[in-house]
Amino acid sequence: MTSSRAGSILLRRAGSRLFTAAAVSPAAASRPLLAGGNNGVQAVMVRLMSTSSPAAASEAKDEAAKAPKEGGDKKAVVINSYWGIEQNNKLVRDDGTEWKWTCFRPWETYTADTSIDLTRHHEPKTLMDKIAYWTVKSLRFPTDIFFQRRYGCRAMMLETVAAVPGMVGGMLLHLRSLRRFEQSGGWIRALLEEAENERMHLMTFMEVAKPRWYERALVITVQGVFFNAYFLGYLLSPKFAHRVVGYLEEEAIHSYTEYLKDLEAGKIENVPAPAIAIDYWRLPANATLKDVVTVVRADEAHHRDVNHFASDIHYQGMQLKQSPAPIGYH
Repeated sequence: MTSSRAGSILLRRAGSRLFTAAAVSPAAASRPLLAGGNNGVQAVMVRLMSTSSPAAASEAKDEAAKAPKEGGDKKAVVINSYWGIEQNNKLVRDDGTEWKWTCFRPWETYTADTSIDLTRHHEPKTLMDKIAYWTVKSLRFPTDIFFQRRYGCRAMMLETVAAVPGMVGGMLLHLRSLRRFEQSGGWIRALLEEAENERMHLMTFMEVAKPRWYERALVITVQGVFFNAYFLGYLLSPKFAHRVVGYLEEEAIHSYTEYLKDLEAGKIENVPAPAIAIDYWRLPANATLKDVVTVVRADEAHHRDVNHFASDIHYQGMQLKQSPAPIGYH
């Protein structure tokens, strides 16, 4: 008997046992398989087929739904995919209404501390501090010329830049931690918190100021230049990079203060606050744009303190990991 013929006979005999329902013993049938008995087999088939093609997955789910359920009163568990990942759509606000945001969750919201000192300023004394200070000051002139008193678009541009340093710093500290097998003192999380907070500022002002096509083009250009410049600057001198951000945040405070003056003077309409801002900062339902600018300015003041603090740590000859990070400070 040839090997191919022997294999064919073996496959026919084994196949009848493997794929015949009668071959399953009562004891094995009574044991649950993932979901229980034969229904467990069907659940496995649904999972396996859902990764192959949508049509096959849908057909398999329909077959599983038609299968008789044991116990009668048990509810069928619907599995969305092979991995069993399900989206929690039952999040609600404090008043019981449905939470509609997927870009942030209720536990990521907070009430801004608007009592922070807005006038605090780091006086540049060293040569590096002076370079950082005048670098930021020089960037203000073209911004004033381009946007003038259009503070909504100015804020949009500012936030696309302000959200970069936290991400770059957090990323580089993350890679450093991996390379050196060391902890970061919480600074990775603190800087990424800053980046996410600045991004939420942008999401808010996108609802207020509708950018024009050339402003979007400017954002792409400025972000591309600034990201690479800051990335290189952080590699060369973290204390210089953090000092630049500290002064950049001081300028942001000034810009938002001017924004508030125009709102109070009636030069800019004090429209109702965007819904995303009301939920993110836990503002009252009748909050206005003035309330939004006030809490955003407070956030910028906190970022100012964090970055000047980080630069001071480096000036003292220490690494950031040697001083606990102000997590959740904003």
